[in-house]
This record gives sequence, C-alpha cells and structure tokens, in this order.
Amino acid sequence: MKDYLQDFHKAFESRVRLGIMSALMVNEALDFNALKELLDVTDGNLASHTRALESEKFIRVDKSFVGRKPNTRYAITKEGRLAFERHLAALEQMMKEMRDEG
Repeated sequence: MKDYLQDFHKAFESRVRLGIMSALMVNEALDFNALKELLDVTDGNLASHTRALESEKFIRVDKSFVGRKPNTRYAITKEGRLAFERHLAALEQMMKEMRDEG
C-alpha cells in the first residue's frame, strides 16, 4: 500500500466537509449562515457535517447572541488544521505519483 494513503482521513471524504475545512483554513472563523451560503447547503446538511467535524475535534463551535439572535461561529482547531494539511498533502502526493506513472 502506498505510504500516503494512511494520511487520507475519512472525515474529509464529503464535499461539504472538504468545503467547511477549506473555508476555515483561510478564515479565522465563519458563522453558520456564511458557511451555509458559501457551500449552498441546507441547515440540516450543514449542521450534521459540522457536528461530525466537531466530534473529531477538527473544528470548534462558539455559540453566542448578537442582540437577541443566536449566532453560531466555527473555527478550525490546531488538530483540524494538521489533519487537513496531511490529507491535502496525501492528495497531492497521489496526483504526483499518478502523473509520474502516466
């Protein structure tokens, strides 16, 4: 088995989770509505994917109120950043090897 395959993480197999992690890699934090609009997903879809990433400790969830409205913000954790960088590096290595073989 290729060494880089061990760095693929199942948590990032979903398009939505890839999008969440990518957005949080380049933004300090994003709120629920910003992520929902950016990824063009439903409330329930986004909620289930953020819960999955939170359970892996890849993202942090901060809940507060802005005025009287609830506000949920997400930020990437150190562990999440490291796992996502390893995942991306593994993808790049796989593409490089396939390019070199082809």
